[in-house]
Amino acid sequence: MPIKRYGAEKSGAGGQNLPFARAVEAGGWLHVSGQVAMKDGEIVHGGIVEQTHLTIQNVIAILTEAGYGLEHVVRCGVWLDDPRDFWSFNAVYKSYFGDHPPARACVQSHMMVDCKVEIDCVAYKGP
Repeated sequence: MPIKRYGAEKSGAGGQNLPFARAVEAGGWLHVSGQVAMKDGEIVHGGIVEQTHLTIQNVIAILTEAGYGLEHVVRCGVWLDDPRDFWSFNAVYKSYFGDHPPARACVQSHMMVDCKVEIDCVAYKGP
């Protein structure tokens, strides 16, 4: 079973090369690394609503590149910088996943970059 890596050569904030792939696919499973509200290598500042939309759009872009969609996502991990953003975050999140949400964990965490939310996911597409 081959392993395919997506975006291992891409750079992060400030043009730094990061020591991980944006996603790794093996055996029908796609593991998407944590995404933040980043555009053109820089964090896009704004409130939780704006940052959540861009973060999920970044996840969707990686899923699409690998031939997956939101309907294939089985689990998400969410890190929020401020727990007071929980309900606003959930409203945006629900607008993308609708009536078929994946399993999810959501925790408060200090971020490694200046953002309000980070999301990773695991998707599965059977043969």
